[in-house]
Amino acid sequence: MVKAETRERVEAAVQALGYTPHFGGRALASNRANTIGAVIPTMENAIFARGLQAMEEELSDHRITLLVATSQYDPEREAKQVRALLARGVDAVALIGQSRPDATYEILRSRGVPFVTLWSRTDDPDTPYVGFDNEAAARAMANLVMDRGHRRIAMIAGVTRDNDRAVARVEGVKAALGARGVDLAPPLLVEAPYELEAATAAARDLLSRSPAPTAIICGNDVLAAGALTGAKQLGLRIPDDVSIVGYDDIDLSFAVDPPLTTVRVPHRRMGRTAAAMLRRMIDGETVESHDFDFELVIRRSLGSIEP
Repeated sequence: MVKAETRERVEAAVQALGYTPHFGGRALASNRANTIGAVIPTMENAIFARGLQAMEEELSDHRITLLVATSQYDPEREAKQVRALLARGVDAVALIGQSRPDATYEILRSRGVPFVTLWSRTDDPDTPYVGFDNEAAARAMANLVMDRGHRRIAMIAGVTRDNDRAVARVEGVKAALGARGVDLAPPLLVEAPYELEAATAAARDLLSRSPAPTAIICGNDVLAAGALTGAKQLGLRIPDDVSIVGYDDIDLSFAVDPPLTTVRVPHRRMGRTAAAMLRRMIDGETVESHDFDFELVIRRSLGSIEP
């Protein structure tokens, strides 16, 4: 809205003075902070990094800043982080999953701050989401494992407390196995933090049992990579002696040896879609939730059991 000559003079002054706009002044003038907050469980898991990177790219294209906080899978910590973001005047918030007290949603709604949840689905029409069917994906993976002839099957799940994605994946595996008369219960069903060392220990314990499982279904690729290590420490060959499958298809899944059979989910597309939804919601538009498909990626960590 200014002449090119005037704009060039202003930009030259900006460079010479090292000027940056005053955040508070801009927010007061526009009644908008041009900032979106995101609370994720952890920064140590690559699945969230991919989605957040795509979200940041989409927002940056529209001159919106992304602020990120972590909850460490603790609903109370998540609520504190949401309140901290609101205190900084964010225009909208992105959250991971559905497992949280209603009070967290209520504080967002009472402030009139739009929000979107990612990585899972909900039937609540007042909670827009960008996600996929975790249970169906886990069920499909379990059926694939059984299609290869496996019946002595174990699972290393993520910690299910306050994690609806981990719960859904366990339920999916249980449903698939149960439909074919295969039981999945402790000690063949164990939970572990999303850490290589914890999964290694869990796999060693499972594979030291008699009879040992011929396949281990893991709640994500980090757990599966740890299970590979545990099996190798026992001198087992993958997939000749035991098959191991994962979930998420992060880079680690094809960097390990053998590469992991896993579930591929569209992390980057979910991040970009969530960012676009939040931008529209800030502008007062009504949005619809987005369901994405998953894909089974078959690699060498899954073998067959001959009848």
